[in-house]
Amino acid sequence: MAKTTQGRDAEWREELRAAMTAKERTAIPRTQMPTLAPDVRVTNNMEVNSGLSREQAVTEATRCLDCPTPTCVEGCPVGIDIPGFIKNIQRGAISDAAAVLKRTSALPAVCGRVCPQEKQCESRCIYTKMKKQPVAIGYLERFAADSAAAEAVDNSSEAAERNGMKVAVVGSGPAGLSFAGDMAKRGFEVDVFEALHEIGGVLKYGIPEFRLPNSVVDAELDSLRRAGVRFHTDTVIGKTLSYEDLLNDGFSGLFVASGAGLPRFIGIPGENYIGVLSSNEYLTRINLMGAGRQGYDTPAPTGRRVAVVGGGNTAMDSVRTARRMGAERAMIIYRRSEAEMPARIEEVHHAKEEGVEFLTLCNPIEYKADERGRVRSVVVQRMELGEPDASGRRSPVPVEGAIEEIDVDLVIVSVGVSPNPLIPNSIEGLDVTSRGTICVDDNLRTSIPVIFAGGDIVRGGATVILAMGDGRRAAASMAAQLLNNE
Repeated sequence: MAKTTQGRDAEWREELRAAMTAKERTAIPRTQMPTLAPDVRVTNNMEVNSGLSREQAVTEATRCLDCPTPTCVEGCPVGIDIPGFIKNIQRGAISDAAAVLKRTSALPAVCGRVCPQEKQCESRCIYTKMKKQPVAIGYLERFAADSAAAEAVDNSSEAAERNGMKVAVVGSGPAGLSFAGDMAKRGFEVDVFEALHEIGGVLKYGIPEFRLPNSVVDAELDSLRRAGVRFHTDTVIGKTLSYEDLLNDGFSGLFVASGAGLPRFIGIPGENYIGVLSSNEYLTRINLMGAGRQGYDTPAPTGRRVAVVGGGNTAMDSVRTARRMGAERAMIIYRRSEAEMPARIEEVHHAKEEGVEFLTLCNPIEYKADERGRVRSVVVQRMELGEPDASGRRSPVPVEGAIEEIDVDLVIVSVGVSPNPLIPNSIEGLDVTSRGTICVDDNLRTSIPVIFAGGDIVRGGATVILAMGDGRRAAASMAAQLLNNE
């Protein structure tokens, strides 16, 4: 039987397996990601993680055991051939590694930076059963994607032969982009409609450049454009264009990926004071609208003593941004313990390096203001952990009499988001849940057969990679329906 070029039985893969024993591979320590020094990075918006060198990447790739049943793939929401791209890195075929990634992921350079690999693919790595650190899959994904971009290797799919049908996408975040890429590969004409003035959704407005540079997002978008995807900015579906307008324009299907952009607040006294704002507003002003940067007129909310309420990745992005905006004291206020924070361990570690204080087991109960109505302090109730709640985390309960007032001059609330109601409210017959999310079946099809939905508008708030997984699943389902008239 002839050997394949990329398959598991390729001659080069057999040679790699034979070159080193499993015991020798597992003895190699996990490569550490180089980073900018904390005292340097808090003064600018440069990317904190510097990326692996070629030597570091090859060494880390050598650790991969190329398991017969790669459980890491089962942990990836978009089903990347993880051993395939990693073993290509080991043999030095970086462009081939990037091509393997592009077969299933529209945004590998993005995912390599912001996906919670430690909870997904890396958590399923065989090394974890050996009580060893898993292969650094995310670092290697970033390396392959960045190297291909640096060498001007175009791993985007060429525009496929058109099948005569066109589909519309609402929202240009990770779900919408993943869907668009997969539908373009299947020969559909794809138009993506974005309400904001820039394409990228939460990748642009929600994630700071010190974690995800805009240039990386733009490079991924260019790849989709080369595959034939068309992008339209400043277009609000449900206002600028209606669903009926899209039907009249000849679109055969609609994928709703409008996200969850409505911020939540706790509902405590003082939330309307000047200087209390949501993380959505704070990060959008700075990341997308240039607040604080030369040449931009967007007002920059700043403070010497900044409190961020919450413990997720968005809270970490907000508090680390506050440090870069000049905060002398930047605090995380979180009602549970640090061990229960949903934020990535790496982000918590970086925040601590940058001088962020963690006030855990503290729950804000009131904000106080000065005579001008500007917030001057936050009153917190000390908490302790009680019994586990429905999510399995131990519920925080108040410690009687343990109340403290902390001086602040800016409060950023990051306690979750709700779905954008515009699409659900503007399309008659579209079923929604009591939480405002769109109802879908197992194929991500809504109550209207030609409308599919995925990402945060369905989940109510999740990760980039889960949204991308929804985009891929919805593309497969819609394509099957439209092409086979199911």
